[in-house]
Amino acid sequence: MAEAGTIDAARREQFVGKVVEQISGTMTTLLGAIGDRLGLFKNLAEQGPATSSELASRSKLNERYLREWLGGMATAGYLSYDGSTKRFSLPIEHAPVLAHENGPFFVGGMYQMLPAFTSVFDGVLTAFRSGGGISQSQYTDMMWDGLERFTSTWFENLLLQQWIPAMPDVKALLERGCDVADVGCGRGRGLIKLAEAFPRSHYVGYDNFGPTVARATANAREAGVTDRVRFEERDVSKGLPTQFDVITTFDVVHDAVDPLQLLQSIRRALRPGGIYVCLDINCSDKLEENANPLGAMFHGVSVFYCMTTSLANEGAGLGTLGFHEAKVRELCEKAG
Repeated sequence: MAEAGTIDAARREQFVGKVVEQISGTMTTLLGAIGDRLGLFKNLAEQGPATSSELASRSKLNERYLREWLGGMATAGYLSYDGSTKRFSLPIEHAPVLAHENGPFFVGGMYQMLPAFTSVFDGVLTAFRSGGGISQSQYTDMMWDGLERFTSTWFENLLLQQWIPAMPDVKALLERGCDVADVGCGRGRGLIKLAEAFPRSHYVGYDNFGPTVARATANAREAGVTDRVRFEERDVSKGLPTQFDVITTFDVVHDAVDPLQLLQSIRRALRPGGIYVCLDINCSDKLEENANPLGAMFHGVSVFYCMTTSLANEGAGLGTLGFHEAKVRELCEKAG
């Protein structure tokens, strides 16, 4: 039994304050999710300040609930409040984060994903006791809708503006016309964006979760790119049916059941001179170097999605922070 030490009262009080602040942050996040789902942030951004009654009239929602929501958002510092007019407003600096769909700072996707994790909470507790995990089919549509919105901010603001220009060899292939595969394509937003920008190339998206493949196909049809983009349900760790000039994985490998086998399949499917583009979490292999708010959030996302979906299939369970640079080099070297 560990020997009790002298309690530092100031340190204890400081920690109590931290816990209370983070519990408050959790409640604020849930209130933020309500504002996102009901379009309240967008209403305030587009139509300006409002009292609770005015916002109720504009949104056709219940005034009493809105009054409480507005109070929570104002006391958290998300909204401004004018006591003389009783009006609440969304500061212009906050609008890109809360109201500008698909913008570079928009967090609406996370606001949709995080509450969805509560639907698998009891299943995660069971996995802590017995092992295993939560399969993708156990998540509600709210999870997948949120994930699509979250990753769309990358593809709308970074893919063509930063990532592709940073890879001139890839850009040259795409411009000339080549065959591209996106492994773990989800709902296809990244591949569709590439197809719109580089119409000479042909694209195939692979995902092992059927419902996302169906939605990706619908998204491609809506975007008018079905002449050069198609999607297929396939477990790529068991191989690809043909070879490609460029193969991409966007935030996928750390989720894989068998990341090494997945990388080996990708390596075999690359034509001579082909290029593999891998985007994954920027993190360290040392826990102490991930000790920050992002590190804490990533561990939570791992428990509630990334790690558990891999372990549900008796996989490696790398976790959200498991495909760091050292692991990338290790597995890619093994994959050839």
